[in-house]
Order: sequence, then structure tokens, then C-alpha cells
Amino acid sequence: MTATRALEVNDPALLSFAEEVGERDSGLVAVAGGRTRWGVGGALDPAARVLTAPTGIVDYVPDEMTVRVRAGTTVAELHAALAEQGQRTGLPERGGTVGGAVAVGENSMFVLGRGRVREAVLQVRYVSDQGRIITGGGPTVKNVTGFDIPRLMVGALGTLGCLAEFILRTNPIPALTRWLVSDNVDPFAILDTVLQPGAILWDGRQTWVQLEGHPPGVEAEQRRLEAIGSFTETKGPPETPTHRWSLKPSELADAAQFGDQPWLASIGVGTVWASQPQPHRPLDPGVQALTDRVSEQFDPANRLNPGRRPGVSNPTGGS
Repeated sequence: MTATRALEVNDPALLSFAEEVGERDSGLVAVAGGRTRWGVGGALDPAARVLTAPTGIVDYVPDEMTVRVRAGTTVAELHAALAEQGQRTGLPERGGTVGGAVAVGENSMFVLGRGRVREAVLQVRYVSDQGRIITGGGPTVKNVTGFDIPRLMVGALGTLGCLAEFILRTNPIPALTRWLVSDNVDPFAILDTVLQPGAILWDGRQTWVQLEGHPPGVEAEQRRLEAIGSFTETKGPPETPTHRWSLKPSELADAAQFGDQPWLASIGVGTVWASQPQPHRPLDPGVQALTDRVSEQFDPANRLNPGRRPGVSNPTGGS
């Protein structure tokens, strides 16, 4: 549980952003990032004013493995800066902004090794429906109480607040990354064989595994893999189809559900990339009721990113 509070903020960029968002009676408003997943959650109400979040890396402390970054900064820019110190984050690298990555909540293909987006966000600053700058969470997970605002904001599509700034957890870039591919191994057996793979991908015929770490450790993990099947080294993962499906990890074994279309599953995670959109799967009524109650508390007038609904898939795949 983390704290939520309205603090005195003297950052001109954040104050300007809050002024742009405005108060509750100043109309509908939305925030655009790189628009790489612009259609996720449904079509934006055309009456909404579209804003951009402030940009820039505010503070980076490599020894503490934390970085304070504004929401409009691209993930590529952030990761380029972190790489100079041998670090990265768990945010996906697909051309969008930091705020967009948090708002959509899609994990990186390499989530097994890098961690989930919601685990990377330690603190969030956002502008409320009343135009106030609110801070939730803190630079550490100790000695804080209250609602876990950072986790609520991940995947909420900006409907609970206009995301402005974050403190993110970083992690080291491994000394060695190696991709292996096999056409005769059970992909589900790999989870019980490798200590911490970066990714396990399966298309129904072949299986790709990403190993990361220090060279002796990677070599040892490869030997463990070769005890359950034959592998060859490859340059990287295959191309991913356009549409993203979200399933329970246990549901991936049923390859028949994907039909004849090209697809690629992330074993142990539940993400599938396919050439066709995922069939509609309504939220559990209890989850939907809870989602609606949280939305009512944060944005009773439904002025923030109107038209978006978390949990609604994007029929066009995002652009």
C-alpha cells in the first residue's frame, strides 16, 4: 500500500501541464503519447482536447537504481540514457512514451527477465479531474501507507488521472544475452528447467528462449536446456503479429484456439501475438463493478480520456 497526497509542486513543467488539463468544468481532456496503442480501450470521444505530457529525465540515481522521468519522454530516450550506466527498465520498447507504456500497461516481451510494468513504477504524479497535481507512492517501498496509486494507474488508460511524472525502478543490463531456438522441445518444460529466462516464445512448431546473465551462468543454463532438447543459437526472436491477446498462462497449451493464423505465445506470461484480434471476452462482473467504482471515485464527471475503458481490446491492433 502506498501513500496518496497533494503536495506543493514548484516544477514549471508540471504546473503548466496541470493548467492545461484544467478544472472539472473546463471540458473533456485526453493525453496522447506516441499513439502506438492509441485505439486500445475504445475510441476517444472526439470532443476531448488532446494534450501532450511534459518531457525529460528529471533525476537519475544509478546507485539507487531509480530514475525520475516525465511521462512524455519516449521509452527509447529513457533507455538510451540508462544504458550509459548499464541499466534499463521493464517498460516495453515499441516506440511509445513512458506515460503511454504505463497507461496501457502492456508488459515487455521480456517480462520474465525484466519484470512487469506495474513492478517498475514506484511513484506517480498525475493531474486529477480537478486539475490538482497528486503524488502517489514513493522512491522506496518502505514506510508508506494508503492506496496503491501507482498500480492503479498501470493499465488504466489515463482514465483515473493525466499522467505527468514517475519514479521508476531500474535494473542492470546483463553482460550477455543469448537467443536459442528449438523444434523438438516442450516449451512448458523450460519453465522448470531454466532458473530465470528472459523470454520463452512458442509458435506451435518452434520454441525460442532468451538467456541473460554473466557468461558462465548463461553457459550453464544452456547446458540444462540441452538436457531436454536440441537448441541452436539464433539472432533474436521472430517477428510478432499485429494483435495482442491476453490469456491465462495455463490457457496457452490449447494451440487449436488460434486456428490457422500466425501466432506467437509468451510461455509463463499469457500474452499471445496473433494476426487476428482476440475474440471478445467480457470482464468478470465483479471486476467490472470494482473498476466502475474506482473510476467514479477518481473521475465522477468522466472527463479524463473519455471513451476509453480498461479491459476493452483494440479491434485494429493499435497504431
